[in-house]
Amino acid sequence: QVQLVESGGGLVQAGGSLRLSCAASGRGFSSYAMGWFRQAPGKEREFVATINWSGGNTYSADSVKGRFTISRDNAKNTVYLQMNSLKPEDTAVYYCAAVWAPFSGSYYYTADDYDYWGQGTQVTVSS
Repeated sequence: QVQLVESGGGLVQAGGSLRLSCAASGRGFSSYAMGWFRQAPGKEREFVATINWSGGNTYSADSVKGRFTISRDNAKNTVYLQMNSLKPEDTAVYYCAAVWAPFSGSYYYTADDYDYWGQGTQVTVSS
């Protein structure tokens, strides 16, 4: 099992940047594929980005491509989401998630793919 704790959310003006972190505890972090999702009020949870166990494969939603970057540091048991050129429509609670997927290059981009979730961190982008 793995426990996930997000941090780094906050209030930022449109055009600004934030970096979210997701710290994992438990064994075998480097064997998990990791993902970021977000949920705005009144909307369904949506996929943002995913990264495979080694960090060699990443995939992002079209809505954030070119603005958000997912990365991981397996030595620190942490996955990151660098968010640049933020827009008001990026306002949401951001969640990180994990799925056991050692040595896999597959992309996991639906919420049902993931087994473990953090509690979320609020990101608010003002216009």
